[in-house]
Amino acid sequence: MQNLSAQMQQLMNRRGRGAEFNRMMSLVLKDTDVQAFLKANEAELDAHAVERSASHLYEFCMQNAKAKRGEPTIAPGYAPRLRLNDHLIDVEYVPNQQMIAESKAREQRELVTAVSMPRDIKDATLAGYEQTPERMNAIVAAADFAEGLVKAPKQFHQGLYLYGPFGVGKTYLLGAVANNLAEHGIASTLLHLPTFAVQMKAAISQGAVLPKIEQVQDAPVLMLDDIGAESFSPWFRDEVLGVILQHRMEEELPTCFSSNKSMADLTDFLAGRDTGSDEATKAERIMQRVKFLSREIVLNGVNRRENKVNH
Repeated sequence: MQNLSAQMQQLMNRRGRGAEFNRMMSLVLKDTDVQAFLKANEAELDAHAVERSASHLYEFCMQNAKAKRGEPTIAPGYAPRLRLNDHLIDVEYVPNQQMIAESKAREQRELVTAVSMPRDIKDATLAGYEQTPERMNAIVAAADFAEGLVKAPKQFHQGLYLYGPFGVGKTYLLGAVANNLAEHGIASTLLHLPTFAVQMKAAISQGAVLPKIEQVQDAPVLMLDDIGAESFSPWFRDEVLGVILQHRMEEELPTCFSSNKSMADLTDFLAGRDTGSDEATKAERIMQRVKFLSREIVLNGVNRRENKVNH
């Protein structure tokens, strides 16, 4: 380090050098980050590294000072860093902490595919989910499901079948689980099933039914929101929902549901009893898959939609 400092001092004392160059090298010499880099890499540096890399050292000092003051550098969102380059000194730009944080948040958001879901889902968190006695069983189950999947992502984990009245937070809790999984790099697809049912009927004329089914059935984690709220359709039940759930059962892919109906009530709905039908066998076939993939958990509480509280 002493040799390098002496070299810099000699540069400033050398005849023929202008005052501006001396001022520049004086700033470089006093910069603590430069000094630390030179000390750490002294054994690898060329004997004339400081002189030959003077412009890079000065660029680093100026841009590093801007970064520390929170000002944009020559490459906004990036901070300068010194590095060795063939025994000389070069400067490179790496993402700053803000850009790293923004990039991580963007990557996490991209891991959650929300189709026709409420806006507040993107900000839902398990920590932000209001804890009330009526909710605790569901909260614990949701946290256990997420933790188990994070710890052993290749194992089968039975999902959640959350049911309860309107507005008690079923959809929000599914979103909170999805966002929690995204923090650990696990992708989820949240799908509002009644809207999806309408879209699938429209896809028949477009010949796009199978691609849409395949996209949903292969989701790493699938969350079907509001199952049982769609208009009863034997075709959707057997050719869409049944196909998706059969695939996920065979592949043991984690799947969650939310509904205003208990599993018993959902069985009646899928049998078409509300419309005068009684296709019990077909309904039971679907319910066997639902029960394999998830466990029933009741979620009660006040209707926060009526109170204009989005939880």
